[in-house]
Amino acid sequence: MGLLDLKVLDVYAGAGGFSIGFRNSFLAAIENHPHIVKTYRANFPDAILFAEDVKRICGRDILKTMGKVDIVIGGPPCEPFTSMNSKRMIDPYDRLFIDPQGRLVLEYIRLVDELKPTIYVMENVPEIISEPLGSMIKKLFNRIGYEAYFNILEAEKYGIPSKRRRVFISNVKIDLSGMEESPKNVEEALMDLPPPGTLPNHIIVSVGKVRLAKIKKLKWGESLFKFRDSKGNIRYNWVRLNPKEIAPTIYGKARFIHPYYDRLLTVREQARLMGFPDNHVFYGGVDRQFDQVGEAVPPPLSEKIAKMIIRKLGEV
Repeated sequence: MGLLDLKVLDVYAGAGGFSIGFRNSFLAAIENHPHIVKTYRANFPDAILFAEDVKRICGRDILKTMGKVDIVIGGPPCEPFTSMNSKRMIDPYDRLFIDPQGRLVLEYIRLVDELKPTIYVMENVPEIISEPLGSMIKKLFNRIGYEAYFNILEAEKYGIPSKRRRVFISNVKIDLSGMEESPKNVEEALMDLPPPGTLPNHIIVSVGKVRLAKIKKLKWGESLFKFRDSKGNIRYNWVRLNPKEIAPTIYGKARFIHPYYDRLLTVREQARLMGFPDNHVFYGGVDRQFDQVGEAVPPPLSEKIAKMIIRKLGEV
């Protein structure tokens, strides 16, 4: 089976990082935030987009529009589960069953149950499979007739110039053996970008005088801000990147300082560090654009996952 023959649904599609790997298939997506809907439509004009709350969408309506769905992909919000969230609920079960965003994982599982795809792949932070949640998620997928393999992937092993460790929960084992690729460092990833103002989302972010004075004093690897996560660990933000290393993990609220200039990275530069092509545009205010970049599946990784899944489907 080739990519063109596949019908793929991307749930919680965001800016479309995961969709990029499947863009040559019959592609549909669910996303309801107005700015992000605009982003997705601009980058995937041929895709079917269900621009509404996932809780209001039933599998029957999707099947009427698409016919049989072969693959369901997607990444429910990770904020309820990540230790980076200092307001994360204390009880793990509350994160999944009480937190309104955490419950979106249950909506994903519901859609898999209603659509009965051959393969599903759900991306999230590894904390979502920490016990007791790991056993619960396996049980929920088993209840609807699916296995749940926990595939931990480190994006930097597949050519992405930033660290990113994520779990891809699927009914198949995701084996990317032979697809490993050394990443560029920060300098290599950014060096051929034209000056700010010449590409979409490549606009200098204004910074107040006080912060700018502090930025000027930062050496590589030093940060302007630090905070405690939900486990009490010290975390850093507004880090001046080391040009000879890959970037730290990029997440929605992450901001990085250029290794050579006294300014924040532009959205386009941050997108480069996630592996987005330069023609992938982001809409909304600048903070919303940064969020879309940081919450995505890195496109080079999604492409490798797609290639592996196509191969797997050929064996089914």
